[in-house]
Amino acid sequence: MLEFLLSFIPPFFQPLAIDVFFILYVIFPFILPIILAGTAWMFRRHYKRFLFRTSQSRILMEIRVPKEVKKTPLAMEIFLGALHQPGGEGTWYDRSILGKSRTWFSLELISIEGNIHFYVWTEKKFKTLIESQLYAQYPGVEIYEVEDYTKFTALDLSNMSMWGNEFVLTKDDPYPIKTYVDYGLDRQGIEDEEKIDPMSATLEFLGSIGKGEQLWIQILARAHKKNFKKELNWKERFEKMQWSDSYDWTEKAKQEKKKLMEGLVLDDKDKTKSRPPTKVEAQVIEAVERNITKPGFDCGIRGIYVSEKDKFNPINITGMTGSFKQYNSGNLNGFKPNRTTSFEYPWQDYKNIRLNKKKIEIFNDYKARAYFYYPHTSDKQFVLSSEELATIFHLPSKAAETPTFVRIESKKSEPPTNLPF
Repeated sequence: MLEFLLSFIPPFFQPLAIDVFFILYVIFPFILPIILAGTAWMFRRHYKRFLFRTSQSRILMEIRVPKEVKKTPLAMEIFLGALHQPGGEGTWYDRSILGKSRTWFSLELISIEGNIHFYVWTEKKFKTLIESQLYAQYPGVEIYEVEDYTKFTALDLSNMSMWGNEFVLTKDDPYPIKTYVDYGLDRQGIEDEEKIDPMSATLEFLGSIGKGEQLWIQILARAHKKNFKKELNWKERFEKMQWSDSYDWTEKAKQEKKKLMEGLVLDDKDKTKSRPPTKVEAQVIEAVERNITKPGFDCGIRGIYVSEKDKFNPINITGMTGSFKQYNSGNLNGFKPNRTTSFEYPWQDYKNIRLNKKKIEIFNDYKARAYFYYPHTSDKQFVLSSEELATIFHLPSKAAETPTFVRIESKKSEPPTNLPF
């Protein structure tokens, strides 16, 4: 066997090859059990975490928006603070032996034939917390536990057309997107007609679709902490020379700020010689510092457009990818599409085999609200602050006048206590 393998190696390298083969022959019996034990441990951990997650009862709650919402998105930001739940996996025993993991939530904005709905998907044990926090910030809302709307749509690609994608950030996490503060929505006393709500464009797009069409937007979020953000395979580890998955966006922010400050140095030998930052540079540094003072959420965003085959409108793909552009800032951060259900060239896919597989995968991931954990772990997850998250998901004021967006017409109240019986 050795002679056969050496026949493929030039004579000059054969002595070295013999030494390598001998070393492998000697140490392989000791390495193999370690590799097998490590692999078995990894699969056991994934399996225990899968069992833990599937044992949790989850519900879908619909938020019905009142006719008048006078609160700024700051109210939603305060509510999101209640969803910042970093506990549940405090020790290695909890994570690796018991399989516990941080909970995650799904904030969903969907349109079924132009009718717009707001949803929160959560573990059932958080129902009371979510209701109380929402009522505290938005006293006029109505909250109902409802059937999962995804159960009523089966993806039959022979009769239906579907397009989906996920969004990622254009820059590193600490750089903020354009938030409601930048739009001036943090100021009280602004008349509705003077408000510029960035969500208005998304709501208008969702309300524009017709019969036989559905648009779903899903924002998955869990509390960010220094954690194993993504699971790299061995090829990626060697390519990126990254051996630890540990990630903390505050540390990343310090590195980015250091790079920005180094750009102001005029003399590499004398670091004290530096120029003052320009107005734009000062704004970027201030924005990064402000962003990381807020609670951070690991996030993933998906969008799906599904319709009857004869009613599929390709322009809605452009609408889906463009529905987040109002949050983009050239100096800071923004969103761009990723993992789209499409290929650039026809020869990349034979008879739509790979395309249909991608469609089914992203559709099933959406229905399962899967993103952070094996086997649906994404290495494209990113961190948004509570301010950024409240910007892309909040209850809109009357400034958003989409005709198909149905609001609660009247406010419910308790009957007077002195009514005669």
